Amino acid sequence: MTAVGLRERKKQRTRDALIDAALDLFLTRGYEATTIDQIAAEVEVSPRTFFRYFASKEDVALSLTADEQRMLLAELASRPESESPFTALCQAMRSLLQILREADETEAGRYLRCQKVVHSTPALLAGTMRLVKENERKLVAEVARRLGADPCDLQPQFIVAVFVSVALACFDERTQDPAVLARRLEDLLALAERSLCPGWDQPVRSGAAEPASAPR
Repeated sequence: MTAVGLRERKKQRTRDALIDAALDLFLTRGYEATTIDQIAAEVEVSPRTFFRYFASKEDVALSLTADEQRMLLAELASRPESESPFTALCQAMRSLLQILREADETEAGRYLRCQKVVHSTPALLAGTMRLVKENERKLVAEVARRLGADPCDLQPQFIVAVFVSVALACFDERTQDPAVLARRLEDLLALAERSLCPGWDQPVRSGAAEPASAPR
């Protein structure tokens, strides 16, 4: 193994250790009562080392959520161009849930503890929604690219808004097991497919009638 590979593995171990220590402290002492010094001490590193990995206490608490958002965007970008935008989004979500389902015992436990911390802490729930909104803009940009549209157009924004609504209904505080999430997602997608008109997420053909303007 190369020196670069060893360094990256060591960095990942330290990052994971900081996340695990933070989650344990948040669950036992409470998020507000836990300090960065305490988290660093649990891993036997300095606060300065902590800040090499995370910008703040909220950053470490939401690190897995941020990772999931990045993974979803990466999965979407890898979907075939032949797929319609909503199908590509749904397939990307299915891939993300499959990754969660295939996680080992340590990773699965970390995910469940993170969900417990987030759903019991209003500040972190707000932070989660902020991350979702930030990633939503990136999803809109990718959907617009697939449609050959401008991200400011209503169609890509609407497609992503429908998808995000389905995803948020899937990920609620009562549903944390990845296998249950996968079944819930399939049920919600089936409901969406029954509720939406065929071709609703296809590119608007040139010359097609424009939606009526709202009254001024």
